[in-house]
Amino acid sequence: MKHDQHSVTKILTSTFAVALLACGVVILGACDSGKSTSNNNPTSSLGGSSTLPLTPTKTAPDFSLPDLEGNNHNLSEWKGKVMVLNFWATWCPPCRKETPLFVELQEQYGAKGLQFIGVAIDTKDKVQDFMDTFGVNYPMLIGANDAVKISESYGNRLGGLPFTVVIDRNGQINYVRQGEFTRETAEKIIPALL
Repeated sequence: MKHDQHSVTKILTSTFAVALLACGVVILGACDSGKSTSNNNPTSSLGGSSTLPLTPTKTAPDFSLPDLEGNNHNLSEWKGKVMVLNFWATWCPPCRKETPLFVELQEQYGAKGLQFIGVAIDTKDKVQDFMDTFGVNYPMLIGANDAVKISESYGNRLGGLPFTVVIDRNGQINYVRQGEFTRETAEKIIPALL
């Protein structure tokens, strides 16, 4: 009888170890915040460690969300421009870090047809304070749960923030990045599309 109990304990311990290892792999995968892909090279990883699945030249899904004043905007309003769609939140450190770069790039390339569009997964008051502090010079949409679903439709399966999508003038997704969008990455992608 003791031999049987020992065998059962050993099996349960082994099963628990395998389950724990599997959970660890899933958790580590979810923490990788440097994933990216580009239509120019779907397996590239500009500044990241692996790629997100993305069908080259996939048309960007249209959506509608309100701005800070409560006015609804469709993504299609900016059709014909190179759009950088950024899903973010005020409580997200990499989101806060990349915002000054977005403000600079909007100023630098706006006249050439670049349009940053922020999609905040946050409250209106916090977003307004954030925009005032950082001098945000591009449209800001408020989404909460709707924005999470929209980011999933763009390939953000893990729901990580920040999540940035670059859309060309024809409305095709050109680049997707989960994690901080760096100046190096921006300079490799944006001028070529303008």
